[in-house]
Amino acid sequence: MRGPTRLGIGVTCVALCLAGAPESRHAEASGTAGAQASESLPPDIHPRSRNRLSALAVDSSGEPVVGADAILRRGTVTNLRWDTDLPRPLLELAILITAREHDQQYEWSLHELEAMAVGLDPAIIDVVRHRRDVDRLAEREAAIIQAGREIFGRHHLSTDTYRRMVGLFGERTVVDLAGLMGQYAGTAARLTAVNQHMPPGWAALLPLPFTPPDDIDPQSRSRLPLVRGPAELTRARPSLYGRQLSPEGTGPVHIRRHMAGLASLEANVPRPILDLAQLVAARAYDVQYAWTLNELAALENGLDPAVIDVVRYGRPVGGLPDLEAALIAFGREVFDAHNVQPETYARMETLLGTATLVDLVDFMARHVAELTLLIAFDQHLPAGKAPLLPLP
Repeated sequence: MRGPTRLGIGVTCVALCLAGAPESRHAEASGTAGAQASESLPPDIHPRSRNRLSALAVDSSGEPVVGADAILRRGTVTNLRWDTDLPRPLLELAILITAREHDQQYEWSLHELEAMAVGLDPAIIDVVRHRRDVDRLAEREAAIIQAGREIFGRHHLSTDTYRRMVGLFGERTVVDLAGLMGQYAGTAARLTAVNQHMPPGWAALLPLPFTPPDDIDPQSRSRLPLVRGPAELTRARPSLYGRQLSPEGTGPVHIRRHMAGLASLEANVPRPILDLAQLVAARAYDVQYAWTLNELAALENGLDPAVIDVVRYGRPVGGLPDLEAALIAFGREVFDAHNVQPETYARMETLLGTATLVDLVDFMARHVAELTLLIAFDQHLPAGKAPLLPLP
């Protein structure tokens, strides 16, 4: 089950902020206006990159690259699951902690089998499954689990845990690990949105705090009708069991068959709604950098400030326009509850149609992959930008 390819985070909003767009009227009301980016940075934040990485990335023309894309360039910048130096058991462990923190049954159950096949100790898997202490584990396994719990549970990777990770793995591999976790956090969002159940005969191996709804197609085992794909003639890499990790007609591969693509999404969904989708994700993961830059872009693109405030402060969606209200409710269930109710999904599908809804979920999932990197490397706002998201 492969994670998504990258989508650059808010190119418009980054340019807008670096150009010095006017601050939102909410900077003062949010109680964060005094926390200007000109204040002293934490000791592990470098003044040029404004994150934990010392060098400022540049593109092929020599122009600086910022945010999640800049962070990812410090890794191997290839296939994060197959082309990194980290042993396969540790890669699968990183995927498992991501699936556990997102309560994602399908992702967990398939990757538990994969993890066992490549030699990950079942006792380590149980520590993740049951959220047990990591004190008795080996250093590398304990560090990966702790990092995943902090990134996805607290939305902040502590300085001590980050330093421990770099000491154990090296900076480049930590970038790869965070990138991999981000990819599978995005995959978890896709699977949760369409309520992907296990295929018949496959055991559900993750204890969940809820019972998933049963509004699924009996063949695809998700909310999406079955679309059969062409027979797979060749494989770039052999499967561990002589099978595709995602059983045919289920999972991320099947979800992609329902997508029309980014160009179609942009043609069918107004830009302010796409901005709102990014804000919903940034709010769910408490990422100041992404929220603030995207809020400035959203205001520039015409998103109603009252809608932004509903997301910012976690207010009820009553009284908002139908699509805005439905999107906020949908995002909260995907990212916070990890369980989308049938009526919430049906409302979004009625408003957008299946293909556009799946494309929008993919758009949000790609943003989640970027948010994970921003959390892991504690990305700070550009100098002089006031934070607009109230955080604990």
